[in-house]
Amino acid sequence: MERKKPKLAVWKFASCDGCQLSLLDCEDELLDIVGAVDIAYFLEASRAVISGPYDISLVEGSITTPHDAERIHKIRKVSKYLITIGACATAGGIQALRNFKDVKEFISIVYANPSYIETLSKSTPISDHVFVDFELRGCPINKYQLIEVISAFLNGRKPNIPTYSVCMECKRKGNVCVMVSKGSPCLGPVVQAGCGAICPSYNRGCYGCFGPKETPNVFSLADYFAKMGLKSSEIVRVLRNFNAYSEPFRKGSEAYER
Repeated sequence: MERKKPKLAVWKFASCDGCQLSLLDCEDELLDIVGAVDIAYFLEASRAVISGPYDISLVEGSITTPHDAERIHKIRKVSKYLITIGACATAGGIQALRNFKDVKEFISIVYANPSYIETLSKSTPISDHVFVDFELRGCPINKYQLIEVISAFLNGRKPNIPTYSVCMECKRKGNVCVMVSKGSPCLGPVVQAGCGAICPSYNRGCYGCFGPKETPNVFSLADYFAKMGLKSSEIVRVLRNFNAYSEPFRKGSEAYER
């Protein structure tokens, strides 16, 4: 009897769709994925829907509404493996900047009829609500890392995703350190590799798209920024980006905000 293909589902919460587009951008590699799995639910790519349960669920986006807080539990129940993809799903995303302020104030300023807005006070990662089998970082994610993660779970092994810093990628590319040579603030020493050191390769500091690396020393780097001449408000701004609400960056920015 022919063995059934594993079923893959792709879900969206509060996000820009960039990580889902990274999957579509796989092009030739996507054909291999389609050959290995049945894409059962992926509204970004097709209206066709195959009912669950699902072997792998890829989840993009953060939880920002009461409805989504309920929906993610339903998705977890029908998913053997749940993998979060991107900064929104793994750290709350750029929209988590609201977590440092009063969201009700923003609503009253932006919307003519605030009474129609139903939102949570914070934008939170998926792991704050349900168990997550693997978190794939990035804003957006690296498509080759995504293929590696899908392949790993299909074959019952641990994904081979680096947890070291962007500085390692800079060294491999022969980049001159922008902090040493230009005095530019750079998050490379505390940010996980995955982008190929794009920004430092163009003489700009790392913005932290892939979130904190394994055991980052954010306070030490922030102190170095202060010695470089950055004001406390500037250090807060550097740390509050795509992964602002990840614990290391959040604690570091809050310390300098005080």
